[in-house]
Amino acid sequence: MKALENLKPANVWRFFGELTQIPRPSKHEERVSAYLQKFGRDRGLETLSDALGNVLIRKPATKGYEHAPKVCVQAHMDMVCEKNADKQFDFMTDAIQPVLDGEWLTADGTTLGADDGIGVAAALAILDADDIEHGPLEALFTVDEETGLTGADGLSTEWLQSEMLLNFDDEDEGEFCIGCAGGIDTTVDIPYTTESATGDKAFVIAVAGLKGGHSGDDIHKGLGCANKILARLLWNASEQCGIRLSTIKGGNLRNAIAREASALVTVASEKAEMLQSIVRQMGDNIIFEFRSTEPSLSVSITPADMPDAVIDATTQRSLLDVLLAVAHGVLAMSRELPGLVETSTNLASIKMDGHNIHISTSQRSSVESAKQAAAQKIEATFRLIGARVSHGNGYPGWTPDPDSQLLKVAVGTYRRMFGHEPVVRAIHAGLECGLIGEKYPGMQMVSYGPTLRGVHSPDERIEIKTVQMFWDLTLEILKSLK
Repeated sequence: MKALENLKPANVWRFFGELTQIPRPSKHEERVSAYLQKFGRDRGLETLSDALGNVLIRKPATKGYEHAPKVCVQAHMDMVCEKNADKQFDFMTDAIQPVLDGEWLTADGTTLGADDGIGVAAALAILDADDIEHGPLEALFTVDEETGLTGADGLSTEWLQSEMLLNFDDEDEGEFCIGCAGGIDTTVDIPYTTESATGDKAFVIAVAGLKGGHSGDDIHKGLGCANKILARLLWNASEQCGIRLSTIKGGNLRNAIAREASALVTVASEKAEMLQSIVRQMGDNIIFEFRSTEPSLSVSITPADMPDAVIDATTQRSLLDVLLAVAHGVLAMSRELPGLVETSTNLASIKMDGHNIHISTSQRSSVESAKQAAAQKIEATFRLIGARVSHGNGYPGWTPDPDSQLLKVAVGTYRRMFGHEPVVRAIHAGLECGLIGEKYPGMQMVSYGPTLRGVHSPDERIEIKTVQMFWDLTLEILKSLK
C-alpha cells in the first residue's frame, strides 16, 4: 500500500496495512479473527480461540528469559465504523484507504482503524520476530471492545497464564494509563403514531461539520453534540412557528459524540419565512458559541418535498421537551485527581423505525455508585414522558495501582530511553483492563500506545513518528522484565 511504504518500523506497518484490508466492524470480527488464527498456526505457535472470536497466541521465551515473568500483550481487533456523509463506503465489504497527511496517517473519508489496529499490528510484529528478547509471551486479541467490551467480558478465567499485561489501547505517546472509568449504556424507546402532514411547506433542518470524537476522552473538550444542537433548534421552531416533525435522526455509535443530525419538518406557508429566519439566527448564535472548539460547525435549513405524515402532536411535544432537557456532557469532575472527569453522559444517537424513536446514551464514571446514579438520572428524565428505558450490563472501572512492579519498569524504561518523565494517569474512557483485572485479580497492567487523534470519527489519525517510539519502548520493556 503506497501510503505505508517506507514507514518505520516496517513490520508493524506491514501488518497494519493487512488489517486495513479486512473489514472488522464491532460484532463482525469473523474475518479478522480467522486471519489472526491463521497467523499463529502458520508460525507454529500455540493458538486458541473461543466462541466469541477472541484469539490467544502463545510464544515461548527467548533464550535466557525462560524464568522471566509471563507477559500478555493485548489489543482489540474491532474498529469504530464512521464515515463522512458524502463518502460512499461499506464497512462490511470495503477496505480502508490510508492517506499520508504530513507527519500523520489518516484515511479517505472514514475512520482509519488505528484504534486499535496499530496495537494488533504491534503484537503481531512481536510474535513474528525472531530477534526480540522476551519472557514467556501471550498475545490476546479481543472482539467487540467498541460496542460493549463483550470480548473481554466473556473471557475465560482460565485462559491467561500471564502475571503482567501490556494493553496497547492508549492514545497519547509519553503516558502510561493505570486506571479507567466504568460505563453503562442506557437505551430509550418512545412509541409514536403518525398523522397526515399539515402545513404547506417542508424543510430539512440540519446540523453538520462537528468534530465528534470519543465520548470518554473528548467529553470535556467543549465539543458540540449535534443531537443537542438540533433539539434546541427544533424546540424553538416548534414554540414559535408551530412546526410539525416528520423525521429526526442524529449520531450513530453510543461511544461517539454525535457529529451530524437532521430533521424533516412541515410548517404553514405564512410561518415559513419566520422559521427560516429563526433557524438562521439561532444557527449564527450557536456557531458563535462554539467558535473556538467547532470551527466547521454549520446549521442549515433547506426546502424539501412535503412528507405524507408527521409524528403525532403529543409525542412531538414530549420528544422535543426531553431532548432539550436531558443531560449531555460532564456531570462531575474528580475530587481526588485534578483535571480528571469523574462522571459523564453522552446523548449518542436518535433513530426512527416507523413505530418507535430509539435513543442511545452512555454513562461513564470512575466511581461505581456515581455511574449508576448517572444512568438513573437519564432513566428518570425519559420516564417523565412515559418512555421505555433499559440499561445494559455495564462494565467495571480499573482501579489504579501506582506501586506495581510493571509500572516501575515501564516508567524507568521510558525515562532511560527518552530522557524525561512520562505521564502516569487514569482516563475517563473505558478500557478492557477493568474487565480483565476483574477476571484475573492481582494481574499487573499498564496501557500505552502511539499518539492518535480524532478517534471514533473520520478525522481519526495517527502520528507516524510515535509508532516507532511505541515499538522501541515495548521491546525495551519486554527486555527489562527479566
